[in-house]
Amino acid sequence: MVGIGVIGYGYWGPNLVRNFSELEGARVAAVCDRDAGRLERAARRFPGVRTTTDPADLIADPQVDAVVVATPVASHFELAHAALCAGKHVLVEKPMASSADECRRLIDEAHRRDLVLMVDHTFLYTGAVDRIREMIAAGELGDVYYYDSVRVNLGLFQRDVNVIWDLAVHDLAILDGILPRRPRAVQAVGIRHVEGQQIDMAYLTLAFDGPLLAHLHMNWLAPVKIRQTLIGGSRRMIVYDDLDAEQKVRVYDKGIEMLDRESEDGRSVYKMLAYRRTGDMWAPKLRPTEALEVEARHFLACVAGREKPLTDGASGLRVVRILEAATASMETGNGWVELPS
Repeated sequence: MVGIGVIGYGYWGPNLVRNFSELEGARVAAVCDRDAGRLERAARRFPGVRTTTDPADLIADPQVDAVVVATPVASHFELAHAALCAGKHVLVEKPMASSADECRRLIDEAHRRDLVLMVDHTFLYTGAVDRIREMIAAGELGDVYYYDSVRVNLGLFQRDVNVIWDLAVHDLAILDGILPRRPRAVQAVGIRHVEGQQIDMAYLTLAFDGPLLAHLHMNWLAPVKIRQTLIGGSRRMIVYDDLDAEQKVRVYDKGIEMLDRESEDGRSVYKMLAYRRTGDMWAPKLRPTEALEVEARHFLACVAGREKPLTDGASGLRVVRILEAATASMETGNGWVELPS
């Protein structure tokens, strides 16, 4: 039985506590939050779970084997590092930390103590993204040409991070999980519309080796909520709409193909004509299990078997590196910033 301690009972914390409390093999031993009102709600909903306003108290609790950090980004490193130093396994909400250096220090500490360090990149555990990953790995899309995402909504301003660190982190984690290649450079353009607030609208482009480009659009000022991604391949194309309850993933047997034609002298053959190929559309059956439940089960399995998580510290580091590079691009004239190989 793995004792779980959750630090942070705000927006995401209640979902984490609920999922871990319902899993066989786990027991939520303690919940921490600086807001006494939130702790009262946690105590009413989960009687028997100890509550505290002091993170150090939760981390030191001998009943806690693993610490889940669901707090603002600026506190991720301090809390996760303290938990690792105390010999606790760690699941930390996205993004992993505020800098690549902090990510590396967490990875080193987990490795030194043989502890599990996992990042809460929840979309990697959805049935939709899991199915897309399987299709790409099996070559069903052919060569992947582009990843084009729109992730917008109205009014969900964050105080501690800009729109890229808030919204682009999801698509960057998805890209890291479904593609065999890593981006080599990033370019970002952003703008702040509310004085004194974070950048609220941005466009981010990722360049890869070969004919692959990813483009992400993030916006806190959109009149509607949109979570839609287009993935184009040489054989098939995908529309992934996370807000579509019936058909989150639609696969289109469409593409562009080149026709071979002989030259006028009949001695050489070369590709001359492009034509549009149009086929069927279908929606694959997806695993219905809640993503956070799948993620929590995976975390427990990794703790029990000291296995490498799907969203381990290295994946969290790669995402934060891109976020840092995108921020640097916006601050230095919107140019391309090379990423570590």
